[in-house]
Amino acid sequence: MQKNYKDFIDKLKNQTVMFCGLGKSNMPFLEILAKNGTNIIAYDDKTADKIDDSIMKILGSYKNIKCYLGDESAWELTPDILMRTPGMNFHNEKIQKTREKNVIVTSEMEIFFDYCPCLVIGVTGSDGKTTVTSIIAEILKRSGKTVHIGGNIGKPLLPEIEKINKNDIAVVELSSFQLMSMRRSPERAVITNISPNHLDIHSDMDEYVSAKKQIFLHQNAFSNTVLNYDNAETRKFASEVRGKVTFFSLREKLSNGVWKDNKNHIISSENGKDDMIMNAGDIKIPGNHNIENYLAAIACVRNIVPKESIIKTAKEFEGVRHRIEFVREVGGIKFYNDSIASTPTRVINGALSVFDGNITLIAGGYDKKLTFTELASKINEKVSVLVLLGNTSEKIKSEVIKSDNFNPDKLKIFVVDNMSEAVMTSYENSPPRSTVILSPACASFDLYKNFEERGNDFKNLVNEIK
Repeated sequence: MQKNYKDFIDKLKNQTVMFCGLGKSNMPFLEILAKNGTNIIAYDDKTADKIDDSIMKILGSYKNIKCYLGDESAWELTPDILMRTPGMNFHNEKIQKTREKNVIVTSEMEIFFDYCPCLVIGVTGSDGKTTVTSIIAEILKRSGKTVHIGGNIGKPLLPEIEKINKNDIAVVELSSFQLMSMRRSPERAVITNISPNHLDIHSDMDEYVSAKKQIFLHQNAFSNTVLNYDNAETRKFASEVRGKVTFFSLREKLSNGVWKDNKNHIISSENGKDDMIMNAGDIKIPGNHNIENYLAAIACVRNIVPKESIIKTAKEFEGVRHRIEFVREVGGIKFYNDSIASTPTRVINGALSVFDGNITLIAGGYDKKLTFTELASKINEKVSVLVLLGNTSEKIKSEVIKSDNFNPDKLKIFVVDNMSEAVMTSYENSPPRSTVILSPACASFDLYKNFEERGNDFKNLVNEIK
């Protein structure tokens, strides 16, 4: 039986709720509870002068909010409920000590899963999850469905839950941080791929993989999980799935799944019957990785939408910002923003698979404790000019130089201090008809708040070139 969200909110009136982290996932729900009369403890490790004015205005508008900004004494309190921000590891020592005091630890997304009245499609993976989430949502919209998109993309969905009807569909992108404490799974789950990521926060690769598996481990027998057949890690998950498994593949013919044949046709196969959906050449956004993204999306929705909606989306959807996004051509040089590419595998399978010849790559950033050995080899194979910045610049440079295929006569390497220098160094050292790509292979947190801020800075600087 579906739980009643209004009853849940009413029960919180006499409770004390501590919000751990005052970012976009927590603030809308915090304000709902503040208006409700709930006692609020607002904690953030940042001090007030480093928190956005809009957030400070909300915090100052309610007498029932007590702020602990940059004040660790908040962890000595014993609230009834602690709302964890996704960026804070569930296994964090402070959170675990709070749980030992019988405090309920939950999150915006966990509560949403408990009270959402409609079908939920969840998408996760190391790379491509935002694009797959967006493609699924676009296909559903074109088929006439009312779609709510959220999770790790867009706005939090919990504050919108009373506007969601039972016949709608929620499409949510789920990060490993959101998933690791989940004890409910979406009715339809998609895992795009698994490769090393976020090892600066997860204790090891096993913890990261375990977090991703939460997207299907709590499904029932009537659920559906879509897995990447070409990825060894996700292919192994099939034996643990409780419901139906649908594979997708760029390389193999499947008896049950969505795959691409040697004529570039996208085929959906089920119960011994093959159905040609479309030609992969109809997909507007470039690259094999985006064909793979469409295979995943089609595998998820193939039995709930008409084929025409899939084809129309493929021909018209222009992709998501910061994902191999064309910025400008100046002086015969084309600039692309791929700031979302925060892992080596994302760069290898994305930007470096799309373009050939005269590539200038801007890379480097926050160190997530990933290895750059495979990326270094691919850089030596495909890149003419390498511009590095951020915490990992020397680490990537070292891997590139010691790679077996390094040739100093074919690859020029520059290390710079900031994005402004990176853009001008790229422009001044790239020959005509070059392609300059910001595809960092790293997170942005050493120089920027997030990958969007990094990508926007890059675009602004490119547009300033005279």
